[in-house]
Amino acid sequence: MKPFNKYFDHTCLKPEATSSDIKKLCAEARKHDFYSVCVNGCYVKLAAGELSDSDVKVAAVIGFPLGAVSPEVKVLETNDCCANGASEIDMVINVGALKEGRYDYVIDDIAGVVSCADDYDAIVKVIIETCLLTDDEIIKACELSVSAGAEFVKTSTGFAGGGAEARHIELMRRTVGNLAQIKASGGIRSYAACKEMIAAGADRIGASASVQIMEEYLKENL
Repeated sequence: MKPFNKYFDHTCLKPEATSSDIKKLCAEARKHDFYSVCVNGCYVKLAAGELSDSDVKVAAVIGFPLGAVSPEVKVLETNDCCANGASEIDMVINVGALKEGRYDYVIDDIAGVVSCADDYDAIVKVIIETCLLTDDEIIKACELSVSAGAEFVKTSTGFAGGGAEARHIELMRRTVGNLAQIKASGGIRSYAACKEMIAAGADRIGASASVQIMEEYLKENL
């Protein structure tokens, strides 16, 4: 198993985030050697500069938080973020298109982002927003994400009224097997919750409470 700190995409996506908040996020990620920071597109260049001499990566959210912008806009966002230093892209699926069975649209939406990210050797995580989906829709979203070439499927934005649940992680793992990794995000605020998600099959944890969770972990394990 990898070091616990390397599960974390240390996240600040609140609409009122300032440059100072992002600099603090990056300093915390550097201190704890988290896997990455996850920020909105306007802060990618700042985060990349703050972390340029570290191993911490920069992830950017695309089509966030609704996923309802056009595929062309998602590609433009992806190109901009990757050009500014993002090596991971967390894109939001078009939930409405999925729910009404427009699967070709969903695949093309994801594949466009994947193709653009590939030009920069960046990976793509597809946020499927599990709290808005039935189990069958979660399965379909995972299958479409894999078909479109995404490296990860991710539970939630944290902005849709629900977050990660272990039962959804288990369902996603059964669906993707070894074809994709899984990121649990949304409402994860304790070491106990992290352990539950990892046990269910999560490969990465997205959290704004990463520092507090690490402090809990260190108290229990040192």
